[in-house]
Amino acid sequence: MLTPTVIEAFDAKAPDTTETATFGLGCFWGPDAAAGALDGVVRTRVGYAGGTTPEPSYDAMGDHTEVVQLKYDPDQLSFGDLLEWAFAEHHPYKQPKKRQYQHIVFTETADQRDQLQTYLANAELDREEIETRLEPLEDFHVAEEYHQKFQLRGKRWITEAFDGAGYDATAVRESPAAAKLNAHAAGHDVDVPFLEPSYDRRSA
Repeated sequence: MLTPTVIEAFDAKAPDTTETATFGLGCFWGPDAAAGALDGVVRTRVGYAGGTTPEPSYDAMGDHTEVVQLKYDPDQLSFGDLLEWAFAEHHPYKQPKKRQYQHIVFTETADQRDQLQTYLANAELDREEIETRLEPLEDFHVAEEYHQKFQLRGKRWITEAFDGAGYDATAVRESPAAAKLNAHAAGHDVDVPFLEPSYDRRSA
């Protein structure tokens, strides 16, 4: 069964050096779970970005959009790899009218901007028809606790293990194990030892 010791051991092995990628791909619960399933993604968290409203919240988001932010191991994944994933996760020629759920690809560095241009040049996409917003990341605002690792809620076999390890809400949000378990709880295939068939996957 999943135990506090297993969680702590997995998190302790997480790489120290990571890079960040941020995407708006609709309601952030789904992309948060999907991203956690990717090999090389170390941590995930959800929040608000792309607007100017100070201190946005779910009830007062203003002109911001729901986004997922990833911490990834550059030795396993490139930003270009994540661009392929992000564009596969949404329809780049259709932009939701509601700003809360818009599609945005953010870049944070010159290298990410270069990789985005390379991806767009090589992808079979009509540059004139793309409606996905392509923007530099100005600010990222972490969403409320109840939005983080949403798929874990109600899965006592998971949450009790984190409780036993002494993880508070912030620690769960930033936990590499939680990112993988959140993906698993959403039905994604996740390749980590503690999710082998011998482990208990009951929701109760």
